[in-house]
Amino acid sequence: MSDVKDGKVENNKILQLVGFKIGQEEFGINILAVQEIIKIIDITTVPNASDYIAGVINLRGRIIPIVHLRKRLHLPVIETDKNTRIIVVEIEGKTIGFIVDEVQEVLRISTDITEKPPELVAGVDSEYITAVAKLDNRLLILLDLDKTLANDDLEELNNVASK
Repeated sequence: MSDVKDGKVENNKILQLVGFKIGQEEFGINILAVQEIIKIIDITTVPNASDYIAGVINLRGRIIPIVHLRKRLHLPVIETDKNTRIIVVEIEGKTIGFIVDEVQEVLRISTDITEKPPELVAGVDSEYITAVAKLDNRLLILLDLDKTLANDDLEELNNVASK
């Protein structure tokens, strides 16, 4: 829905996001990309895969490659704990799991509280970030999972899942 305010057209759409944490930073991804969220399960490592690929899991008979989002975003790796989750998403027709420290909530935010990201946010390169949302007393980094994985990465993940 568009409103005219002070001569400018404003498009304040509502975004539905899954909010999760990596370290102290809060991230959000479009809920439409999320298939499911599962607790951490046994991950089978795959030899010669890139270091950010944790391995593969068998999820109800489907082999799904798992990306360690901390490593992909060049953040320090920590041990998994009871809060660690795998967010299973679909990117360009491929099902991929992303390991995150903790899933928090489903959020509905208006696009009018978002703005373009600065060059570097919380040590994460801005090329992976679509926007930053200013919530009451915190910032939410809107992550573009498509951009975190280039075509070469998707091809490698596809190969990993088919081994």
